[in-house]
Amino acid sequence: MTADISLDGRTLVGVANTDAGEVSGDTRFEFEQEGERIYAHYEGGEILDGHLVGTFDGSEWDIRYTQINSNHETASGHSVGAIELLDDGRVRVEDEWEWESQDGSGESVLEEIS
Repeated sequence: MTADISLDGRTLVGVANTDAGEVSGDTRFEFEQEGERIYAHYEGGEILDGHLVGTFDGSEWDIRYTQINSNHETASGHSVGAIELLDDGRVRVEDEWEWESQDGSGESVLEEIS
């Protein structure tokens, strides 16, 4: 069933994150997908503006992200996330990320809002 997952048009929010991260429950990700390519704009909480781009094979994404926070600091990084379809049809992502522009790494969870 995971091969049928598309992120296109979905909105996800942070539901858990490691302390070194800036994504929170106030951060909204708006996704677009074209084939295996995914894109998202995100903002909210500590993040003023963020963008991600990557690939998605139906069960895992491999992305790069860049963002500016409320202190006007820029940051970028890389993550790999396992994506599953929940029983209610929403998407959940368990993401392992690491900053490339500064020290730090961690795990976050994103879930689709209905």
